[in-house]
Amino acid sequence: MIFRRIGCYGKYCFRKISPGPPEPGNLLRHRQPPGYVIVDTEHSPAGIESAAAQIAAAQGAGLTALARANEISRTAVLRLLDVGAQGVVVPCVETVEEVRELVRYAKFAPLGNRGFCPTRDGGWGHAAHAVSISGYMETSNRETLLLPQCETVGCLEHIEEITAMDGVDGIFVGPFDLSIALGHPGEFNAPVVHDAILRVQAACKRSGKLSIIFTGSAAASRQRFAEGFDSVTMGMDSLFYVEMYKNLVADVWGK
Repeated sequence: MIFRRIGCYGKYCFRKISPGPPEPGNLLRHRQPPGYVIVDTEHSPAGIESAAAQIAAAQGAGLTALARANEISRTAVLRLLDVGAQGVVVPCVETVEEVRELVRYAKFAPLGNRGFCPTRDGGWGHAAHAVSISGYMETSNRETLLLPQCETVGCLEHIEEITAMDGVDGIFVGPFDLSIALGHPGEFNAPVVHDAILRVQAACKRSGKLSIIFTGSAAASRQRFAEGFDSVTMGMDSLFYVEMYKNLVADVWGK
């Protein structure tokens, strides 16, 4: 079960992959394994084709592949699930009704109204869990994660109701946009921001849902785990590359 796998890997730190031409499969095989990656289609110029290739490459390397949608819409959510994303992070959530819409898009009946078609996530109807349509729907509802992103004041104000909803598997906290929305850009230790982040974590815990947060460093990741978060998504591939080359150049010149 995908839910259990992420829970099992919850003490690791993870990366986010921005879709693009490079094929990451070989890169991902030669690393200390994280538990999952998030293929990002929000802050990225690439479309569903690149996202599909990244998802397949990550899964081929033995990783759980989540994806971030670029908007709250049926198409944005459905296409990522159809190409095999094992969970969808959805940004810019403001209202309870938006989350109800997301449940309808991401979950099959009776939880939602996801459209059916034999696609990659069910082996085009030939995977063991997809031999029957009802079995495929039940497995998908149980093992595909829907993770609304809390990064707005509106979402924060309704976080207890959102986390209690059937079909919501957890919350992904976007601390940068949340801090901006609260009037303290990047000031994660400002009392209003820190309290808001802990409020989200507490709401998830009460409802038995996953609490996940983005971090930019190992120290921040340790802090979030100590605060009770189930998982962290640490850094972005582009930033890892920049930091690696900065260190390499500094090492060459002895700086």
